Amino acid sequence: MMDTAFASRARIADVERLIRPHIRRTPVLESEGADFGLDGVTLVFKLELCQHAGAFKTRGAFANMLLRKPGKAGVTAASGGNHGAAVAYVAKKLGMPARIFIPKTSSPAKIARIRSYGAELVLGGERYQDSVADSDAYADETGALNFHAYDAEETILGAASVALEFEEQAPGLDAVLVAVGGGGLIAGICAWYDGRARVVGAEPELSPCLNRALAAGERVDSPSGGVAADSLGASRVGALPFAIVKDRLHDSVLVSDDAIVAAQKALWTTIQIVAEPGAATALAALLSGAYKPGKGERVGVILSGGNTTAVNFNV
Repeated sequence: MMDTAFASRARIADVERLIRPHIRRTPVLESEGADFGLDGVTLVFKLELCQHAGAFKTRGAFANMLLRKPGKAGVTAASGGNHGAAVAYVAKKLGMPARIFIPKTSSPAKIARIRSYGAELVLGGERYQDSVADSDAYADETGALNFHAYDAEETILGAASVALEFEEQAPGLDAVLVAVGGGGLIAGICAWYDGRARVVGAEPELSPCLNRALAAGERVDSPSGGVAADSLGASRVGALPFAIVKDRLHDSVLVSDDAIVAAQKALWTTIQIVAEPGAATALAALLSGAYKPGKGERVGVILSGGNTTAVNFNV
């Protein structure tokens, strides 16, 4: 049995204090559910897409950097995009060299974001797992510290600070909806709330790694595709996240690509928030009816991932 004691609330609070000087306390926006066609509920959005580098990943990157203390070889990471951008940002801020490996399928917005922070970018391979293999080989060869996107204690502890912050800003939530990729964020959310709110994981139908693992009772290989694959396209849920989540998650739901795109549009037209597909997936679970809140519920929705070309400014 995998030891998950590292993800205690006390340890999460310690790590949050460590990274607090380096991260943004991202805002919360409350909306009547009726604004989105959901009568009788209140939606509370945690706008983690306002975080440095556009996603919650920056929290885990700072936790890795400050807890593990890289040497002269610097750091490396494999990423679909957002984790790479976060590691590149953190490396720049702390004066460390970074080499980021991403697959060819990564979005132009995320490629541009990584390059803007001055990291060495290696674009190759068709799948995230190809980039993982390349990053692992580079770390073995050079001694660079390898920051895993979701299956590492430091990454999960950093991600959990989202929940600590959210509960301070919006106490008493009945449920918290979280988009799931490799499982690092939802593991951190489950570890912090620990039953005090129902945590619901939302995944694309075309990238259902956690949903399939829960159904099988163990980690299994899963397809990886669809409009949110560059952020939620892990082919297998992480070992540490699965160990944390499997007994604490209230529900796991799947949503279609059409539902994700509809949620993106709803965020823009209703509250003028531009979100990448992965960020809109949690809201898609509500708007599509995959998750049905009870009357009077206060539902938290974590929106993480603002690296998109959905809005282009030609001025």
